[in-house]
Amino acid sequence: MSTVSTSPQSQAVINEAVQTLHDGGLVAFPTETVYGLGADARNAQAIEKVFTTKGRPSHHPLIVHVAAPDVFDLVVVDWVAVVAPWARDISEDAVKLMNAFWPGPLTLIFKKDKSVLGEITGGQDTVAIRAPAHPIAQELIRKLKSGIVGPSANRFGKVSPTSAADVRSEFEGEIGLMILDGGDCQVGIESTIIDLSSGDHPVLLRPGIITPQEIASKTGITVHLPGQKMEMSLLPRVSGSLKAHYAPTTPLRLYSPGRVLDALSEFPDTKTRVAVAVWDSESALSEDGHPSVQFHEVEVPSNSAAFASRLYRTLRDLDEQGWDLILFPEPPAGQEWDGVRDRLQRACFGSGPSSSSHASN
Repeated sequence: MSTVSTSPQSQAVINEAVQTLHDGGLVAFPTETVYGLGADARNAQAIEKVFTTKGRPSHHPLIVHVAAPDVFDLVVVDWVAVVAPWARDISEDAVKLMNAFWPGPLTLIFKKDKSVLGEITGGQDTVAIRAPAHPIAQELIRKLKSGIVGPSANRFGKVSPTSAADVRSEFEGEIGLMILDGGDCQVGIESTIIDLSSGDHPVLLRPGIITPQEIASKTGITVHLPGQKMEMSLLPRVSGSLKAHYAPTTPLRLYSPGRVLDALSEFPDTKTRVAVAVWDSESALSEDGHPSVQFHEVEVPSNSAAFASRLYRTLRDLDEQGWDLILFPEPPAGQEWDGVRDRLQRACFGSGPSSSSHASN
């Protein structure tokens, strides 16, 4: 495993990474959301290696990452031409969404082109595509002249990586994995996923930093939630949609405002060392009524975007510190919090020493 610090100007490093992908190897690369474990999307054996390395079920579909052909043309990108080798039935809504939000943390689901490998789609007739905004990811894809599949660069079901150091710790001892170090991820949680494959209404399949509200205000497009006028069973399977995901090994629970002790009482064997995340806008916790518990407070931002960008970093750090229990406040209501609420709920369900065993639930 080799880690290489790079910048958009480090052509030799990018060229080495491109050669690795050409040769069927894996390259962990930075995006604005989380680090991806990349393979050439036209190479079935390399894609198989992604599933094996992550321990990811083979029916769980991957996202194809694409890029504009020239970095200088980002204002006037013909996204239809970029997506056309992978997708069919590219609607007017799709063009509006791509023009408004690409490159960026928005994944779109299309009917797949017949050339798209079944290994990518989990055997479905749909494909997920996004154009990452990180300059290193863009340069890598451009030079490869292909798409790159890039699920989060971590063991399946565990906390997603937002730095090259996170990837290193996940895959310590993994021979032949090249890691491109592009600094810390700005967004910090995975992309919003919108399904456009039915040709009917766009449907939100995974919340993220881009909300239906923002989509409506920028494009006039109404995004429906699953269950509104459609059968859940008919929607495509997508990344990050399992009940247990993004999970620390330490048990993680959410608490309601002022109800930390209620969250503690869920555990019959009282936890003695508890890390409690508290809003930066609130005063310290009262520890009355639980003299046997040692609380460690960690401030988390009350701004949704800042909270998202630090969520996985905070979970990883607390997980490594050996607490008996981690408590996080329930996020407030509102679409801007839906992405982190989704990740926290899945992380709670999958957390605990046996978390690897329910990652496949």
